[in-house]
Parts: sequence; structure tokens; C-alpha cells
Amino acid sequence: MTQETAVRPRKVSTATGPAAFVQAIRVRQWHKNALVLAPLLPAGDALRDADLRGVALAFSAFCLVSSSIYLINDAKDVEADRAHPVKRYRPIASGRLSVRTAVATAVLFALGGFTLGLLDGWPLTLTLAIYYGIQLAYCFGMKHEPVLEMVSVASGFLLRALAGGVAAGLPLSQWFLLTTAFGSLFMAAGKRYGEARMGERTGAKVRRVVERYTTTYLRFVWTLSATVVVVTYALWAFEVGEQTGSVWPQVSLVPFTMAILRFAIDVDAGTAEEPEVIVLHDRVLLGLGLVWALTLALAVYL
Repeated sequence: MTQETAVRPRKVSTATGPAAFVQAIRVRQWHKNALVLAPLLPAGDALRDADLRGVALAFSAFCLVSSSIYLINDAKDVEADRAHPVKRYRPIASGRLSVRTAVATAVLFALGGFTLGLLDGWPLTLTLAIYYGIQLAYCFGMKHEPVLEMVSVASGFLLRALAGGVAAGLPLSQWFLLTTAFGSLFMAAGKRYGEARMGERTGAKVRRVVERYTTTYLRFVWTLSATVVVVTYALWAFEVGEQTGSVWPQVSLVPFTMAILRFAIDVDAGTAEEPEVIVLHDRVLLGLGLVWALTLALAVYL
């Protein structure tokens, strides 16, 4: 097996025209922006007063600004991507989309995203600005700095959840935010652990920043993060239980913890580079997620 085939897990797209554009803005990554809906889950009776229009604006705005960041990142790294066995197939690196078009589109998408933010108000716009600033810093150097790059990635998920609460006009529990933050760090460390393990197993080239981590250090990070996630979720569950007088928040802790432990099997095996793929193909994990969602619904709406 050659190095190239070892690091190319799926068939790459060589589509041109509109299909190349859609690939470049990474529409398939927009599902991450659904995290703006997360504050609605524990809202309970407050959901009746939530500004759902604001949540829709937040979701759309994050789709635009995140795509803007993807375009800027790929335009900046075009030469390095052309030397990479997988990234060379990206639309900009392969020449299917010009750097000039990518940059122009990135500017338009950013302006569109901030315009949507302004339609909701300054709190959402400020959240978008912080997200965009951190991600720009990531593109222009932070992604090469250990720890800082993981934290910047995790912050993107935290800011999405925060934006959802701000846009909906809902108060956010500190424990809920910490669960989101360390859950994102758990995923980020797991992905890098998988990449590092893949490099060790196959001898394939990994990113420069991943080379600066040891697998033992990454194991420490994702273990610590998973622990904090379970603890903060438990604190949130007991907080909601006290507010509602329901036992279901505490019950939801069981499938939640089991799902974390189940997913950790793949993280520990070094195969968690694409968490969404793992979730969609693991029936037990999907089942635990369904049970968790049901108990959470009973916890806040029964």
C-alpha cells in the first residue's frame, strides 16, 4: 500500500463548475452550525418566549461566515495543499476554483453573515465577530501552535452554542456552556490523536502541528476533556432537576455517559478522525443518542 492510498480513506471529488464551488464552501460541514439550536433543548417553558427567528438568523449567519473561513484557509494554503496527497484534490488547490474567486466569495460571505447578525442585533454580531477573529487567527498562524489550535477549534463550537442562546434570548447555564466547550475539546483532541496514530501505523505524512504532539499527551487531553464533560453535564442535570422538580435530568446522565464511553472506544483506537461518520455508522451509539434525547425531552418538557 502506498503512502497516498493509506491516507486517502474515501473517493475524492473532481467535479467542476457549481459542484466545485459547493465543495469549496464545504456545505457538508454546515451541520456543525446546528449547534446554535442546542440552547433550545434545555429551555423548557422558556421556549415559548424564545426568538426562533433569531436562531434561524444565527444558523444562516454561521453557515456564511464559516464557509468564508474555509475559503480563506484554502486560498492561503493553496501551495501546501498541492503538495499534500489528499488536499491537492480540493477545488482551489486543484485549480477548479481560482484563488481570486475564492477570496472574493469569502468577502461576500462574510459581509452577508454579519448583515444577518445585525438584523438580529449587536449581541449576535459581536459573537460572530469574535468567532471570525479567532478563526482568522487560526488560518494565519495559530493552527501551527500546539494547544492554541485545539482551543481555537473548540471555541468555534462554544461560540455557536452561545450565539444560539443570545439570538433566542435564552439564559445559558454555565454548566451547559462548559459541557459544550470541553465536549468540543474532546472531539478535537480525539481527531488529532487519530491522525497521530495513523501516522505511526502507516508512516503517512501528518500535519506539522500534529507532529509536535505525542500520542500520550493527546490521550491526556481527551481523557481530561471527557471527564470534565461528564462532570459538568451532571452538574447541569442536577441544576435542572432542582429547578423543575423532575428526576429525568438525572436519568439523562446515564445514556449521556454511556455514549461518551462508547465513542471513546473509537478515540482510543485512533479511528475518530471523522466523528460524524462514526456516529452515523454505530447503531449502539445512535440508540444511546436517541434514549438520551428522549430522557432530556422528558426532563425539560414533561
